[in-house]
Amino acid sequence: MTDDSATGTTLPPDLTLELHHVGIVVGDLEAAVARYVALGFRAAGREVVTDQGVEVAAFHAPPGYVELISPLDPDGAIGRFHAKRGDGLHHAAYRVADLAAALDRLAAAGVRLIDREPRVGLHGWRVAFIHPEACAGVLTELVEL
Repeated sequence: MTDDSATGTTLPPDLTLELHHVGIVVGDLEAAVARYVALGFRAAGREVVTDQGVEVAAFHAPPGYVELISPLDPDGAIGRFHAKRGDGLHHAAYRVADLAAALDRLAAAGVRLIDREPRVGLHGWRVAFIHPEACAGVLTELVEL
């Protein structure tokens, strides 16, 4: 097991995580998209996620993606996040082969989870979130592909 001395959490050594994407909350999606295009990022798609109250514009950033996340519902989780913190990093996401098994291993190791069971995220991917307290203050998403 690997010890994260900042949190005292012991992570299972057999949990393989690969960078999948970073999520960045923005108040003005059109302006943010224009900035990322000007920086040279190539668009990967755009989608409204009604049940999460957001619109997402994704850009290729090999080996993963950058997701620009704009709140559509000021009372939703992303709307509240943006109202409190403004534009900026929301989460880092990592690809796992078996999300249910990864969550079981993390729970057994005492890692604080937000989602104990996988749920459906953007593009129909199975996702789950790890509490920021377990990851040096960064909200962490696991994505099964």
